[in-house]
Amino acid sequence: MIYKRSSELFAQAEQVIPGGVNSPVRAFKAVGGTPIFVKEAKGAYLYDEDGNQLIDYINSWGPMILGHAYEPVVSAVIEKAKKGTSFGMPTEIETKIAELAVSMVPNIDKIRFVNSGTEACMSAVRLARGFTGKDKIIKFAGCYHGHSDSFLIQAGSGAITFGTPNSPGVTGGTAKDTLLARYNDLSNVAELIEANINEIACIIIEPVAGNMGCIPPKEGFLQGLRDLCDENGILLIFDEVMTGFRLAKGGAQELYGVDADIVCFGKVIGGGLPVGAFAARKEIMNCLAPLGPVYQAGTLSGNPLAMAAGLAMLTTLNDDADVFVRLAKKTEYLHKGLSEVLMKHDIVHTINRVGSMISVHFDEAEVVDFETAANGNNEIFKTFFHEMLKKGIYIAPSAFETWFIADALTYEDLDRTIEACNSVFTK
Repeated sequence: MIYKRSSELFAQAEQVIPGGVNSPVRAFKAVGGTPIFVKEAKGAYLYDEDGNQLIDYINSWGPMILGHAYEPVVSAVIEKAKKGTSFGMPTEIETKIAELAVSMVPNIDKIRFVNSGTEACMSAVRLARGFTGKDKIIKFAGCYHGHSDSFLIQAGSGAITFGTPNSPGVTGGTAKDTLLARYNDLSNVAELIEANINEIACIIIEPVAGNMGCIPPKEGFLQGLRDLCDENGILLIFDEVMTGFRLAKGGAQELYGVDADIVCFGKVIGGGLPVGAFAARKEIMNCLAPLGPVYQAGTLSGNPLAMAAGLAMLTTLNDDADVFVRLAKKTEYLHKGLSEVLMKHDIVHTINRVGSMISVHFDEAEVVDFETAANGNNEIFKTFFHEMLKKGIYIAPSAFETWFIADALTYEDLDRTIEACNSVFTK
C-alpha cells in the first residue's frame, strides 16, 4: 500500500503539533514508521488519505462497537446540532441518557457526565477521597486511567514502597499518595493495605485490563478485591471506560457478578463523541456539589451532541438482546483462526480474550499482569503490525493495547484477517 499523502500530512503536522499527534500512541513510536491519516470511515472499514481501505480493529479505541458512522448515531448528532451545539445549561436529553444508563448498569443510582475517561477517573478518585476522608489510593501496574497526575505513577522496588512519578510534571507529593499493586495478585494488595491501614480511600482498577493488551482477571480476583475493600472501609472503583456497555449491558459488574462502589465510563457511552461519566450509589454521589462538598464541574459536561450520540448508541445496545452474543462469537472465531495459523507456523504466542476484547502476545507464558505482558517479543510484533497493515488490516500500533471487535465486522472480514496473518508468516 502507498502512504505518500499520510507521510506528507504527518510532516506538516509535526511543525505545529507536538510529535505530529494529539495523543502519543498515534505516533507509531512503538512500531516505527509513519502514522496513517484517516479521511473517513464506514462500518468496519477505515479509508485513509491515500485511498486505502483498512479493516479496523481499533474502532477509535473502543467506542465504535457497532461500526463507524452508525446511522442512528449520525442522525441523532445532525438533528441535535441543528438546534445548537452547547448551552452550558441543563437539557432534557441529559436526564434521558442518565435514566437509561442507570437502568442498564447494576448497583448505581446516579451518574454524572464529564468529557473524557480521564475526567471520569480523576473525578471518581476525588469523590472517593471526599467520601472516605482518606488520601491514598491503590492502582495497578499496567492499568491506564488517563493522564491525571495521580495515575502517572511508577512503584519503587518494594511491594509497599511509596510511588515515584513516572512523568515529569507529576509532583512527589502526588506520588506519595498513590500505591502501585500487581494485577491479579490479591496478596500484594493485602500487603499494601496492611502497610497503610486506615489511610486508603479507594482501589481503582480496569476489571478487564486493556492497556497492557487484553488481560482478564483471574477467577476470584475481583471478588477478592471487593472483600478486602469491605473489610477495610475502602471504596472499589471499576474503570469501565473500555469495558462499560461493551462486555455486557451492565459491563464487567454484570459479567463477573461483582459490584463496584464507583464506576467510570467513556468510549461507548458517547457513541464516538468526547464523553465520560462516573456513577455510584446515592449516598456516594450525593457528596458531589451542589449537594455536597466535593467539587466537580465542566462547561461542556453533558454536551447535547455527545448526549444525543450516547443515547442513540445505548438505546441500540439496550434493545438488541443478541448484540453481545454476536460480538463474543466473532471474537472467539478470530481467536481460534489466529491461534491455528500461529501454531501452524510455530510462532510462540498467547491470545487473551474477553467478550469483544482480544490481544495477541508473542510469548508462550500466560499473560496475567504488566510484567508478563512486557515479556512478549516486541520485534515480532513490529513485523506483524506492519505486514498486517500492508494487507489492509489495522491493529493497534502497540503490543500493549487490546483489539476491539465491532459488530459491523463480517465473518468474511475475519477470514481475510486470518488469511493475512497466515501470509505474514508464510515463507
